[in-house]
Amino acid sequence: MTFYTEMQAMAHELIEEFGQAGVVTRITPPDPVLGGDPVPAPYPATLVPMAYEARYIDGTTIKTGDMQIYISSVGLAIEPTVGDVVTANGTEYAIVAGDPNKYDGVTVVVFIVQGRIA
Repeated sequence: MTFYTEMQAMAHELIEEFGQAGVVTRITPPDPVLGGDPVPAPYPATLVPMAYEARYIDGTTIKTGDMQIYISSVGLAIEPTVGDVVTANGTEYAIVAGDPNKYDGVTVVVFIVQGRIA
């Protein structure tokens, strides 16, 4: 086990202990030729939503109501990205920015995303 997989396991344990069950939903757009409706694909996740401290809210990049959401990478089938929607505390948050925290360039220790009420 490498240092980063140990850190991934530690992050997962903390998120599991202090977090909650949530969902990351990826919406696949309709086929450009055939059309159709967008298809939502939900992925269960373990996460911790936290409000930003007032000193970080600038009204442009980070707005009032935005949440910093820590998502465990263990067992998550996708990498949350801009355009996905995270459901936490019964509220849907559109991901407007994200950081996969791949310190070694390979192993995702934890996903940290900025969510805005969708």
